[in-house]
Amino acid sequence: MDSPALAGSLVQSVDWLAIAPPTIAAVAALVCLVADLFLPEGRKPLLGWLAVGGLALAALSLLPLVNGDRSTFCLTSDADVCSYTADSFALVIQFLVLGGALLTALLSISNVADLKLPAGEFWFLLLSSASGAALLPASRDLATLVIALEVASLPAFALVGMRRGDRLSSEAALKFFLSSVTATAVMLLGVSFVYAATGSLHLSRIAEGLTHVDPRLDTLAQAGVVLTLVGFAFKTAAVPFHFWVPDTYVGAPVPVAAYLSVVGKAVGFSGLILVTVLAFPSYAEVWGPVVAVLAALTMTAGNAAALRQRPERAFSAVRLLAWSSVAQAGYLLVPIAAAGYGDSAKEISHSVGTTVAYALMYAAVNLGAFAVAALVARTSPGNRLTDYRGLYATRPAAALALGFFLLCLAGLPPGIIGLFAKVAVFSAAVDAGLGWLAVVMAVNVVIALYYYLQWTAALFRAPAAETAAAPTGEAALPRTAAAPLTAAIGLAAVLGIALSGAPQLVLRFASGTLL
Repeated sequence: MDSPALAGSLVQSVDWLAIAPPTIAAVAALVCLVADLFLPEGRKPLLGWLAVGGLALAALSLLPLVNGDRSTFCLTSDADVCSYTADSFALVIQFLVLGGALLTALLSISNVADLKLPAGEFWFLLLSSASGAALLPASRDLATLVIALEVASLPAFALVGMRRGDRLSSEAALKFFLSSVTATAVMLLGVSFVYAATGSLHLSRIAEGLTHVDPRLDTLAQAGVVLTLVGFAFKTAAVPFHFWVPDTYVGAPVPVAAYLSVVGKAVGFSGLILVTVLAFPSYAEVWGPVVAVLAALTMTAGNAAALRQRPERAFSAVRLLAWSSVAQAGYLLVPIAAAGYGDSAKEISHSVGTTVAYALMYAAVNLGAFAVAALVARTSPGNRLTDYRGLYATRPAAALALGFFLLCLAGLPPGIIGLFAKVAVFSAAVDAGLGWLAVVMAVNVVIALYYYLQWTAALFRAPAAETAAAPTGEAALPRTAAAPLTAAIGLAAVLGIALSGAPQLVLRFASGTLL
């Protein structure tokens, strides 16, 4: 019979404060789903505010965790090997994820009513996805990483296809689903290979195991590393795994596209950072150059495709933002590639911090751009670039905000935060000895100026004499903007302006993460 002392040692204690952020988001999702059963149709908008409150509470639960690292779900045989760690890296990414989900919720309150989406299902899916996204950066074993990734992704498929009866929405959801499932299958195959070669799923033990792999399993380990990275490359929309992005963003409701462009991307990049830096450091000479090439290809392909989205040809504004997000993913990959060339923990940590800082900047201004797109879509459901011509004459505040967001994405004043972030990424490439990648990035930044400035200039031109009719089946909504949508634009603008006034705060906030 087992002794009481042995039985007690096998009991797993849970640090509820450490896991509070994803847990609160998950509980809020269940509350919204149950409340939907009892609320009359006229009071369904309350679910949106309930979701906003849940996300705000989840974000506030990060505050008690700032003072130190907390871990839970640790091995009983080794308390230093844990499956969940709320360190500085996890907290910063959770702040980004929950803040992005909160802004998305504000965007969605009016959108759910405008498109007559099922409110209970929408808010349940959004909060469930946010819960998985908040879980992922704190995951420290491959099993938890994959589970968190799927919890974040599976509800997103349904959100994309939420517009029932809309062909574009259904096609977008199907393409997103099939592509993601394929990537997940490849990733699971890679994870199984890594487990077979190292005998562990915990990132710290994998890193140790890969340094002395049995020669007979060396090829298996290499294949596992490559296949695992392929799965995360899909989530980051890196070339050549980016083909699902434009159609998915165009077919999804605008707030859902905004969510995918920021929170979905944060999930992919945080997972990629964890597996490369923590699990596969001994293979840095392999994944470092590969990520560098992916970064160059991704930013070039994204900008080249965005150049084709001409206003005079009535292209979709959301499609342009989709290709822009692909290009931005290329910039985000640059510091991760630089981490593969780091000679010390300090250099690697600085590179990771640069990626996180760029992601924070990108999240604020990109969500702001999508918020203005959602506002324009209320009166111009086609949401074409031609619909933005002369926006200043009809909606001066929205035009000024969108112009500011686009200049931030381009890295031009007064969007100082965008310029600062690009300089930080450029410096990371140069410091790592990736001069060729820095040159490619500089060329792409110049290319991107063309379409960002072209769109910005259109906002202040004289309105077109005649506005093209909305496509069949689309009806314009009242010009009066919903208060939550206006609040989202205002919050994004205030955040962008504040950070442009003190851009160094972002890098300090993100520095020192992970290592």
